[in-house]
Amino acid sequence: MSDTAAQPRDDDAEGAAESADADADDPSDADGPTAGPVSTGAESVVAALEAAGAETAFGVQGGAIMPVYDALYDSSIRHVTMAHEQGASHAADAYGVVAGEPGLCLATSGPGATNLVTGIADADMDSDAMLALTGQVPTEFVGNDAFQETDTVGVTRPITKHNYFAHGADTVGDTVGEAFELSRAGRPGPTLVDLPKDVTQGETDETPGPATPPAGTDPDPNADADAVEEAARAIEAAERPVCLFGGGVIKADASDAARTFARTYGIPVTTTMPGIGSFPEDDDLCLSWAGMHGTGYANMAITHTDCLIAVGTRFDDRLTGGIDTFAPEAEVVHVDIDPAEISKNVHADYPLIGDAERVLDQLTAAVREAPDAEAWRERCAEWRETYPLTYATPEDEPLKPQFVVEAFDEATDDDTIVTTGVGQHQMWASQFWTYTEPRTWVSSHGLGTMGYGVPAAVGARVAADAMGEPDRDVVCFDGDGSFLMTMQELSVAVREDLDVTIAVLNNEYIGMVRQWQDAFYEGRHMASDYTWMPEFDKLAEAFGALGLRVDDYDEVAPAVEEALDYDGPAVIDFHVDPEENVLPMVPSGGANGKFATAEDQL
Repeated sequence: MSDTAAQPRDDDAEGAAESADADADDPSDADGPTAGPVSTGAESVVAALEAAGAETAFGVQGGAIMPVYDALYDSSIRHVTMAHEQGASHAADAYGVVAGEPGLCLATSGPGATNLVTGIADADMDSDAMLALTGQVPTEFVGNDAFQETDTVGVTRPITKHNYFAHGADTVGDTVGEAFELSRAGRPGPTLVDLPKDVTQGETDETPGPATPPAGTDPDPNADADAVEEAARAIEAAERPVCLFGGGVIKADASDAARTFARTYGIPVTTTMPGIGSFPEDDDLCLSWAGMHGTGYANMAITHTDCLIAVGTRFDDRLTGGIDTFAPEAEVVHVDIDPAEISKNVHADYPLIGDAERVLDQLTAAVREAPDAEAWRERCAEWRETYPLTYATPEDEPLKPQFVVEAFDEATDDDTIVTTGVGQHQMWASQFWTYTEPRTWVSSHGLGTMGYGVPAAVGARVAADAMGEPDRDVVCFDGDGSFLMTMQELSVAVREDLDVTIAVLNNEYIGMVRQWQDAFYEGRHMASDYTWMPEFDKLAEAFGALGLRVDDYDEVAPAVEEALDYDGPAVIDFHVDPEENVLPMVPSGGANGKFATAEDQL
């Protein structure tokens, strides 16, 4: 096993090529809190986490990680035992998204570690800060196919920002502290430390130093001043400018700076799906989110803009459709902390490498006068009127899922946290809820992980409680197929008495697959028919949660009220129209400006 990891996305972790346990630097010279006295490697691990500010961990016990769990027994860190390691990684991910701090998950060696892989890959694709700690067989058995041995470092190298193999009890604490800080330095992402049992059981009196990322991994937050001036002149000259705010705006806590910039210069705003909440969707400048199932008016604005100011986005294919037809008339100003993302997918005419908040402040100061865009704003408003998000509610058809989302939105406050699984329900939850605050939309974007919603709701609830906000609502929208994948985590919500509401939009299909089969595979519903689903309301009751079933429109509001008022986990099984499709839709690889607004256009 190696203690180095591939760096597929950026140079952010270049300094991490040498593990902290190589003792290249003396951490005692750094500023920051230090850990208390320790006697074992496991105690050093926990002490390093405490010194780094970790407050909560999600995990599942096991033989190889047991020494670390024993050290957690008297720790200030709250541990939430999950039902499955995948749930632990998703809960940690969501905790970090809501709290703005790295999430923390633990698992034992072999199957425990490999069960974390989906959640680690999810965090990697969405650039979410998270540290995974995995147990490992004793060092002398590594490579011998020992019981529950897996090359965890090798397995996770492509899906972590950096990973480490701990070599000794004296240095393991510094390694863990470094990994924790590295996960949030520069462009965030997951890190992992593999912990052989002899290392965590080993004796040591070496107290971990302050947690610091490797040298060179915290890039200059400011963009080049000359480049900012050039971009500012392009913005001033634009007649049809559009801001595109991505998930990086939220991760950099740059939402206020983004709002100030757009409002100061009267520039219409679109977001990516990960950027939902960075700009309030009830603002007149907001065109909501763009891409495959984004609003028609957002996609029209991007198609016709002459200056696209993109902040914290990697221009993934679900946003752009066909690259050749994406913002074809625009000069592109691209702000990103990661130089590897500049011109990777969409050419940047004005690359600005730096922290989103700092660069937006630089741009706000550098633009001397607002672009002359009054006619453009009027045109964007016309598109909003022409292509509204609507749905029909015929009396002779089943309950529409969009109605359910809107009912919850109306019944809850603006700071409500929404988590989702992946599929049609995810799209409806993002389309028909009005998001006004960052860190209230918690979903799986790049990896598209079915099953993300329930464990994410657990992590989000724990984060809100840790932040002193127990009165915030947490609502999970899930599909029947997605809920079935991780519903075991409902037992955690019951055990921990977590106030979460889960709305299962049950259409007895893997709905997005069914929609594509109807559109592109002549309606052949191979393996997408889920009429064999259990009764989720009764399952909820079996877990000890409140279980409700809704079939009709007049049952929706009372059920929503009952579930939100219930002090604990509640599940509502909404039986919705199995034939309802997510619209608008840009066919994969298509032009954003040529979206379908009806099924017969697909």
